Amino acid sequence: MNAPDQGMRMHWLRERGQHEVFCGLTGIMWLHRKMQDAFFLIVGSRTCAHLMQSAAGVMIFAEPRFATAIIEERDLAGLADAHEELDRVATALIERRPDIGLLFLVGSCPSEVIKLDLSRAAQRLDQRFAKRLRVLAYSGSGIETSFTQGEDACLAALVPQMPQAKPSDPPNLLVVGTLADVVEDQMRRHFKALGIVRVDFFPGRRGMDLAAIGPQTRVLLAQPFLGETLRLLQARAAKHVPASFPLGVEGSLAWYEAAAQAFDIPKAHQQSVLLPLADRARLAMQKHRQTLRGKKVFFFPDSQLEPALARFLYQEMEMQLTEVGTPYLHAAIMQAELDALPADICMSEGQDVDRQLDRCIAAAVDLAVCGLGLANPLEAKGISTKWSIELVFTPIQGFEQSADLAALFSRPLQRRERLS
Repeated sequence: MNAPDQGMRMHWLRERGQHEVFCGLTGIMWLHRKMQDAFFLIVGSRTCAHLMQSAAGVMIFAEPRFATAIIEERDLAGLADAHEELDRVATALIERRPDIGLLFLVGSCPSEVIKLDLSRAAQRLDQRFAKRLRVLAYSGSGIETSFTQGEDACLAALVPQMPQAKPSDPPNLLVVGTLADVVEDQMRRHFKALGIVRVDFFPGRRGMDLAAIGPQTRVLLAQPFLGETLRLLQARAAKHVPASFPLGVEGSLAWYEAAAQAFDIPKAHQQSVLLPLADRARLAMQKHRQTLRGKKVFFFPDSQLEPALARFLYQEMEMQLTEVGTPYLHAAIMQAELDALPADICMSEGQDVDRQLDRCIAAAVDLAVCGLGLANPLEAKGISTKWSIELVFTPIQGFEQSADLAALFSRPLQRRERLS
């Protein structure tokens, strides 16, 4: 963690103990929906396969764009050539699925344990099938990544494939982070209304539809867990536009305004486009504010969305923040969110489950935002819960989704009230 300026006035905890989060493989669940020609081949164990099937809820007659190449006991014991086995599985997959335009080989804990070099395997397969598709590799291993970091690793693998912009190219805006198609369409309309016409989204709806980047590129993050991707884009001379994240009305307003300022859009025009959107969203959120106002909330570390969500609940829903935990804090990305939080807030980076559970229960909070594994014990203690993973799977970005975002937090409280 790089300590932020605001953090000097906050109560900071660094937790280094037992933690409970999904591994980075989980990111495939939203990545494969976005990149409609991409296939994710996990090189892992049956446990990896069961995790992905459970997370996706895949029915037996569905043919998703992800699968697991099972590492068997013979592979672990070194009795089989893992590279030959992987080539055989990947070749059979490519021959059977002509719709694949981009194949990701995704590392897991077992592939890391046996030191299987997936980067080399991807290069070999990419050369073999160069006329047919592209093959890349990244790690979703729980040894190296947690939950949302899988998306960061995936996008980081794509950055070197992005073409270099020409010096004569006009400035362009690159929105980085996986977004639902409906949200992307809304954002395109709003950017166009603002006068920002050269807008690209990364990742796009087809994996290898990649924008050219260079010194003229302005990078606006739509997700806060993309630190490595941002670093690689900046190494290609792209410029980061620091901003709050587009969660809720105030976050969305600040996010669009930061982009508009980077493109020298007059303030009066910004307001004419954005303020009507903000007013409609505020009206739609009123009923949820009535439920949430004054209630106490505790954030367990899970997705890196926590500081931005905490800002939304504090600033727009008038909730009381007891503790805001995040698995990792990237200060340069999160500074605007931290600046909007109360100075006396307790922030924690990392996880020590038992200690955090004790603090949450002792605070007698009304709502805990946590992983699936912690929800039932907290519910048994009379604390309503919201699953962190739902906040990544659900479209929550932008003005139009502000009321939906608020509803995700108000519903657990309303449900407990009805049951009681």
